[in-house]
Amino acid sequence: MVGFTSYMAAALEEARAAGLRGEVPVGAVVVGPAGVVARAGNRVRELCDPTAHAEVLAIREACRMLGSERLGGHDLYVTLEPCPMCAQAISLARVGRLYYGASDPKSGGVEGGARVFSHPQCHHIPEVYDGISAEEAARMLREFFANRR
Repeated sequence: MVGFTSYMAAALEEARAAGLRGEVPVGAVVVGPAGVVARAGNRVRELCDPTAHAEVLAIREACRMLGSERLGGHDLYVTLEPCPMCAQAISLARVGRLYYGASDPKSGGVEGGARVFSHPQCHHIPEVYDGISAEEAARMLREFFANRR
């Protein structure tokens, strides 16, 4: 039996890099059977694009790399609970498993707020695992916003 390997450390690297660019420090990594397919950090400000969240960018790149709009059999690691937009993108891409770190009670779309995956209109629901490296991810976000004030 093959053991579980977490890729949250790679997502945290992307989050740190995003923070250094002045972006909200959120990182995401798409992983398939052969390993990491795509990774990204937030680039909303850099690209002047409100949809340039880490999850969306990683999903776009993974789909491009695989030549498919679907990511069945792939996992997504993200440092923060996805917002409703990202949760819907995860569903549309048919991501198999979602692993996320810190919860986002204010803007989350998975366990809080919109709860996208619980709506009958949601066509695909990934397996969801939360709390992975949550302390580190939450600390990074708290420090980022404390420095902004």
